Amino acid sequence: MFNKIICLFLLSSFVNASDFLIVQSTTSTQDSGLYDFLLPVYEKKYGIDIRVVAVGTGQALKNAENGDCDLIIVHSKDDEKKFVANGYGLERKELMYNDFIIIGPKNDPENLRLKDNIKDVFNTIKNKRLPFLTRGDNSGTHKKEILLWKSSDIDTSKLNSKFYIDTGRGMGATLNMAASLDAYTITDRGTWLSFNNKQDLEILFFGVPPLHNQYSVIVINPEKHPHIKYDLANNFSNWLIGDEGQKLISEFRVRGQQLFFPNFKND
Repeated sequence: MFNKIICLFLLSSFVNASDFLIVQSTTSTQDSGLYDFLLPVYEKKYGIDIRVVAVGTGQALKNAENGDCDLIIVHSKDDEKKFVANGYGLERKELMYNDFIIIGPKNDPENLRLKDNIKDVFNTIKNKRLPFLTRGDNSGTHKKEILLWKSSDIDTSKLNSKFYIDTGRGMGATLNMAASLDAYTITDRGTWLSFNNKQDLEILFFGVPPLHNQYSVIVINPEKHPHIKYDLANNFSNWLIGDEGQKLISEFRVRGQQLFFPNFKND
């Protein structure tokens, strides 16, 4: 009888252990609180535990290449397309978007709010030697920031490290540093709206096409990593881009403001 109970316990543990998915995800979606809003609905409906590993997009893609997840939610289009082209992921599905914003001291001493374009903003930061924090972590936000400097004809490797400060940390920690230093940085709007330690910081520049921030979901290719739970991952991906998932994304609010805008589209 005792052996039978042990066998049933082990069988139950094995079955339950299989009912989970690992998602490698950008930190911004986690930090915003989106998953706390979305995942309980899916988990209750399907009985699947979703385990999110929140890291920068670059690290998430690297972990996914190693087979350390079942699907990814990230925001770096060129890297995502390369990931799929190299056979690590199946089709890239655009999931939702928000935008990147430039934040800094609310008194805005250099009138960044009045600039016409992002090139003027970044050149002012460079020429006036304003303290700017870069994450330096190969995340989607960091990649976007580097692209913006480059499009502004500025080589970040030549910037003075006294003013161009590499935090080497995630978005929340970088925003905390910006708040304590009255410094400038780039962040996604979702993380900013969820961030409580704003102190004297405000949004200074936003709303131009180069600051668009697209998120996508990609299921890992089982031919590369046969151990991944393809059926479960595909079901979760389809739920996110389906009517229920997209509706919930649109309903997610922080302080009455919508953080993400669903826009499912296949490549």
